[in-house]
Amino acid sequence: MIRAWGTDAIRRAEAPLLEAGVPLMRQAARALSVTAVREIRVRGQRVPGSVVLALVGGGNNGGDALWAAADLARRGVRAEVALCSPTVHAEGLEAARAAGARITRVVPDGGREPDLDALVALARAAGVWLDGLAGIGLRGPLREPLAGIVAVLGAERDAAPDEPVVIAVDVPSGMGDSGAVRGEVLRADVTVTMGGAKTGLLLPPAGLLAGRVDVVDLGLPLVPAEAAACRMGAGDVSDLYPFPRRQDHKYTRGVVGVWAGSPAYPGAARLACAGALAVGPGMVRYLGTVESVRADNPEVVATPGRIQAALVGSGIAGASAAHAAFEAAVAHGVPLVVDAGGLDVLDRAARAGRLELPCVITPHAGELAGLLHRGRGDVEDDPAAAAREYAISRSVVVLLKGAVTVVASPAGELFSQADSTPWLASAGSGDVLAGILAGLVALLAARAEEGAAGGEPLLGTSALARAAAAASWIHSQAGRRAAGQGGHASRGGPLAGGPLSAHRIAAHVPRVIAGLPR
Repeated sequence: MIRAWGTDAIRRAEAPLLEAGVPLMRQAARALSVTAVREIRVRGQRVPGSVVLALVGGGNNGGDALWAAADLARRGVRAEVALCSPTVHAEGLEAARAAGARITRVVPDGGREPDLDALVALARAAGVWLDGLAGIGLRGPLREPLAGIVAVLGAERDAAPDEPVVIAVDVPSGMGDSGAVRGEVLRADVTVTMGGAKTGLLLPPAGLLAGRVDVVDLGLPLVPAEAAACRMGAGDVSDLYPFPRRQDHKYTRGVVGVWAGSPAYPGAARLACAGALAVGPGMVRYLGTVESVRADNPEVVATPGRIQAALVGSGIAGASAAHAAFEAAVAHGVPLVVDAGGLDVLDRAARAGRLELPCVITPHAGELAGLLHRGRGDVEDDPAAAAREYAISRSVVVLLKGAVTVVASPAGELFSQADSTPWLASAGSGDVLAGILAGLVALLAARAEEGAAGGEPLLGTSALARAAAAASWIHSQAGRRAAGQGGHASRGGPLAGGPLSAHRIAAHVPRVIAGLPR
């Protein structure tokens, strides 16, 4: 599990170590220099003679970059230092100078206009940039001269025929304490974050600018329960997934009821059922109106009966059909997964106080914007805030689909899953995800049912939020395999592989589950 904390929590955790004289800056600098060396070697270059540019602002991030420049200079790297603030960390500057780093003052002592020509010349000569311009203390967008400096560097990077590797110190400069992007941000390939991940590194859209996030353990006494956001990995999904036991049979493995599809969208029903089957419940009951569902999945049962989780809405067209399907699902009194055509019906029920079942909704940004009665751009500017607002106002779990999927619970829990591939932006992918989630909820509900006392709720919203994050991870990993990218997000880059069709995703889900650590 990757956990992220806000600025205040990080500073509280740092304070006792700094008072005790623990050299946190030197530890951070060492991690930066090791990362820079690794990136140089990945590019097939020799470390001695390579050019690294340290971009230094006035805060502690600038100090980290200066000490890292000193470390690199001692290893034979040609370390260039661009001072982009009138005042910088004095001890770090002296260390860099003493180690042989070459110092260029981009922003003069008097705070006059920055020498952008000198900065661009340095940037063009360097294969690696260490971004220590601004850190976690930022409130609002970058101000001048840093805003202009970051804009120039971003343009230079984008125009370069051989882009430099940008390594952000703690956070990319310009990133604040949330996922929103309020101004210029220097996009990173790697972010080396100190002590614990920062909230903005996990949440979209800012998190998309952070690249790979490497967390350096500095021994900070951070409290997991105080984390502002979390990201599940393979181990966390394995801990949650109810692997079968020798005594299990199909009814103890969970039964899913699926109300999905319509004459206009018959494929949605088939994809949702395929996703639900793939995650391993004991049975999938299809209770919708598409007769062709069992042609693809003969295991699907088309007769009513007891269920332990329900999926309603995928591909259902028309308000009356959606209302009828929703009411039929609610009548079973089980946890709900509500997608697409069922969202408006659920919203009306929640506003009227008639939704008493634990529920996960799976909108994309446009659908959530409609539920919140605002523009899609407002949701895309800060998806985490929008998901959390709706989750709290309607007492449902929100799985907001996107390049980074956000899961918010009514209790304020927040998950952010960035394991996906852009090739998943394909019609029907969301139907498969809804099916995977419903199947996983049925598995968890069946297991919880065994130990529940009479009248005790089987799955609360916290359990559903974890299930939603896990389902997103499974779906993303299956999508990566279907696109030919392999099973790990760091392999081959985000655009490796090729196009996929949604029906291929479900076929890879069993392989993802089989590969979970036990």
